[in-house]
Amino acid sequence: MTEPAERPDLQFWDELRAVTQARIGLGRIGDSLPTTRVLEFRAAHAAARDAVHMPLDVEKFTGRVEQVGLGAPSVVTSLATSRAEYLRRPDLGRQPKDLSEIASSDDEIGIVLGDGLSPRALDDHGVPMLEALKAELADRYSIAAPVIATQARVALGDHIASAMGVRTVLVLIGERPGLSVADSLGIYLTHLPEPGRTDADRNCISNIHPPEGQGYAQSARTVAGLLAGARKLGRSGVALKDTSRADALEGSEALTLE
Repeated sequence: MTEPAERPDLQFWDELRAVTQARIGLGRIGDSLPTTRVLEFRAAHAAARDAVHMPLDVEKFTGRVEQVGLGAPSVVTSLATSRAEYLRRPDLGRQPKDLSEIASSDDEIGIVLGDGLSPRALDDHGVPMLEALKAELADRYSIAAPVIATQARVALGDHIASAMGVRTVLVLIGERPGLSVADSLGIYLTHLPEPGRTDADRNCISNIHPPEGQGYAQSARTVAGLLAGARKLGRSGVALKDTSRADALEGSEALTLE
């Protein structure tokens, strides 16, 4: 009888699982999943729930953001008064409670760091992503002091950007946790932001959670490409495509040909 470790079908799934976080080749014990797989599922589900409900430590996070060197961050919140209300009423997460602390600016880019549906993702990846954006953009564009937004949905960034007076806003926000990843960060770029913009007016770079997901430097380069395209086109969203990878390939081919 073939030993389990030598079975080709098991080896096939083991090799695939090494390169993906997806739940594949889980196996079977009779009519059920193996106990190990059931426990892994429950642990992943608990991690996703915790990521949604874990509050952001605003005071500590504010200190870390300030150390990046883009200025002292402001803190705003949405009209959602609790996490439970935020989850039940997405509309309240899109509206600001008070923007009186936001200073007007003539800078070109505003950056909003929102807790979104995974405060854990913002806590894990928000600051290093901000550092990568500064390294990629600061020598070409003026960047306003960051704004930290709690109980935030993406559209809250439009209100903040309008109060700031910036031409483009980048909203770094925790994405909806899944059973494979609970701390994925997304960046939403909106050119000429104003209240009433829709998702069709934005570009999104998602799945930022190195080392398994997109890296910070790679994501910052994508933002830079989209930002240049938005300024040239005069708008962002469905009309704007990410050509950063194609441009990089063309550049490498040109170097090879020379």
